[in-house]
Amino acid sequence: MKRLILFVPLVFALQGCIQTLAVRSMGDILGYGFEAFNEESDLEIAQEALASNLKLVEALIKADPGNDQFLLYAAQGYNAYGLGFAEDDSVERARVFYLRAKNYGLQILKKNLTFRDASGKDLQTFAGALQSLPRADIPAVFWTASSWFSYINITRTDVSALADISKATAMMQYVLQEDSAYYYGGAYLFLGAIEGSTPPMLGGHPEQAKEYFEKSLAISGGKFLLADLYYAQTYAVQVQDQQLFESLLNKIDETSIDVLPEARLANAIAKHKAKLLRAKMSELF
Repeated sequence: MKRLILFVPLVFALQGCIQTLAVRSMGDILGYGFEAFNEESDLEIAQEALASNLKLVEALIKADPGNDQFLLYAAQGYNAYGLGFAEDDSVERARVFYLRAKNYGLQILKKNLTFRDASGKDLQTFAGALQSLPRADIPAVFWTASSWFSYINITRTDVSALADISKATAMMQYVLQEDSAYYYGGAYLFLGAIEGSTPPMLGGHPEQAKEYFEKSLAISGGKFLLADLYYAQTYAVQVQDQQLFESLLNKIDETSIDVLPEARLANAIAKHKAKLLRAKMSELF
């Protein structure tokens, strides 16, 4: 009887281990899935695929709540959905998706107790806590900051949201410090967008924005078209350089979707958004 009593919990423990291993084995499959997703050039196919995959990722997070890989996929996925498939049609939906992305990223970062304790404190304390994060957390920092900034960018009437822009900026500066080439120079891109979209009278620095964008483009060899899009949308509009604005949009239109195969989807989104932006040119200049 004692052996049976000992055996029963052992069986349940083994079942739990097997279930955990099975759930975690999905990580590699999801990784290949997200690679294929990023290589897709058809926006309709990508939207359908991402929606279903995000719910799968969230189901896996419920089964394995502390899995950083799944949390990062959720942060990246909801960020992409907000940018590519919600922002232009429904700002309210996009806000929801950007907040989900930000919160999934923060779940990874707040495992670091120093960062967790500093997350609600002043900017200096927050920026200092970023230095305690390991290099392995650079992707989580980037996608959290990207989602946070994107949320702020479409919520500019909310003073409390705008107040957080300094923390999103600090996170991007941390990425720049640790790995400036991450995601095709993505930190330069977002810092350029922040500086380029802020009027000088409110503390923006247009020439700094231009420098950031040029560095981002240099890292990708000019192949990552979202950099051109944000360059046109922020800096060119801010300084009222219509010639630059048109040349950047023309470049996006004329560049082959296959110029960067691993980022076809991002470039397809840039092409779609460039058309929408061009339609507003008479309002912007």
